[in-house]
Amino acid sequence: MKVQLLLLANLNLICAFIPGNTPVGLKKKRIYHQIRRPPPVHEMNPTFWRNQAQDTLKRALNLQKLNIGVAKNIILFLGDGMGVPTVTAARILKGQLENRNGEEGFLEMDKFPHVALSKTYNTNAQVPDSAGTATAYLCGVKANEGTVGVSAASVRKQCNTTFGNEVTSILKWAEDAGKSTGIVTTTRVQHATPSASYAHSVNRDWYSDYDMPYDAVEQGCKDIAQQLIYNIPGIEVIMGGGRKYMFPRDTPDVEYPNEWKANGSRLDGKNLVEEWKHSKKDKKAHYVWNREQLKKLDLNEVDHLMGLFEHGDLQYELERNKTSDPSLEEMVTAAIRILSKNPKGFFLLVEGGRIDHGHHEGKAKMALFEAVEMDKAIGRAGTLTRDTDTLTVVTADHSHVFTFGGYTFRGNNIFGLAPYLSDVDNRPFTSILYGNGPGYAMENGERANVSTSEINENHYQAQSAVPLRHETHGGEDVAIFAKGPMAHLFHSVHEQNYIPHVMAYAACIGQNRDHCTNLNTLPCDNGAWAAQGTSAILLALLALLACV
Repeated sequence: MKVQLLLLANLNLICAFIPGNTPVGLKKKRIYHQIRRPPPVHEMNPTFWRNQAQDTLKRALNLQKLNIGVAKNIILFLGDGMGVPTVTAARILKGQLENRNGEEGFLEMDKFPHVALSKTYNTNAQVPDSAGTATAYLCGVKANEGTVGVSAASVRKQCNTTFGNEVTSILKWAEDAGKSTGIVTTTRVQHATPSASYAHSVNRDWYSDYDMPYDAVEQGCKDIAQQLIYNIPGIEVIMGGGRKYMFPRDTPDVEYPNEWKANGSRLDGKNLVEEWKHSKKDKKAHYVWNREQLKKLDLNEVDHLMGLFEHGDLQYELERNKTSDPSLEEMVTAAIRILSKNPKGFFLLVEGGRIDHGHHEGKAKMALFEAVEMDKAIGRAGTLTRDTDTLTVVTADHSHVFTFGGYTFRGNNIFGLAPYLSDVDNRPFTSILYGNGPGYAMENGERANVSTSEINENHYQAQSAVPLRHETHGGEDVAIFAKGPMAHLFHSVHEQNYIPHVMAYAACIGQNRDHCTNLNTLPCDNGAWAAQGTSAILLALLALLACV
């Protein structure tokens, strides 16, 4: 019996080295082509982890001193398509760009004290789109996919279902309260996320009248670009892409005069940029289309700014012309400096919109660098504002079918290979994969091989399980990160439309003002804003904790 077992063991050992052979009754052993490095020396000491946990516990205990002051300012950062796996992968990438392993680091949003989850479904979709979700987190009501700024009673592409079903956004509520407002995005300013803050459209794709059917125009529906100029004319800052939707058809683009696809698209002959400038002729208003013009502005002398830096969406961060195109961080800096001049405060919507586009194309490197750039903008906003009087919220509209796994070793290149070959086809595979998308590839009936050289290219499309021209959204919950006044109200698993209600409550705008009836927002000695009033002595005393 012992001899038989010994022979069987030797046979298995021999067969294990023959490709495609797995001895019956035995699990195939992984053959690693990478060497696992030992952990950092300080992490081998249990004291390191105990001290780290104790420090975190102390910070958590301090959170019992809630900031229930009034939010003078509100900043909403929206990472389009930034699901939890994207957040984690971006954290690792950020660390590796700083020559660290990456896993142990922190994104700026990771440092926010309050975290919750958001349920992203649309009223008619289990897996949502960016339009219906934008209506939820900006207007406070869930909506159908493909529609912006209208309730679920509206039907996509049916113009006559728009009227009477319009819903307003927190940007409008802030404008009505006398606050300054701004929109900054890396997509076109008429895209789904920004448009839900000012437009009411049963089709997110009606960027200009060229994109609309004749009957919709005849029935009185307005294109999104036109609504940007006229629905809420007081918006102080508008920055992103989307020039082509603002100019008459065939008008050559100022930056790409020889590219027909960049030409103006409007059929009504309107020059909306000139109409915007004319409406602000008695104000300190400026229109810019490149980074150099933006940098030359004396922002102290600017009250209204429109910056359209591309004919469509802005370039990916990895391909951005750093001479002519501003970064998201630079746009956010300019926006806050302009908006901060209003003593009543401001509302600013910032979208890292091309995270989503990178994922749709199966180009994880593009998507993750966009997420890291948005995190830089979050950090910059933190240096220009105070947590005591500014509520900052970071969230996503939806996730993607993006993942990373493969039992990779600590510090593995986030775009790199798993440390062993597949035990089915004996081929390498990347840690990052998609559930579906354009990365699906077969060679002679087998999964395509991958090489170290190609996976590090900017446009490499990670392999996917199902072939699609465009990768799809994911349906799982997304994270909400919050800091500042009333940030603790993000505390559980919430419906996505809950988000603007909290922001409005914190700022005493919109419908959430009953608790503010007899309150004033008076600054503390350190510049923080705390609620005070004879009918709310307890609230005022608690709010003064923000001054400590």
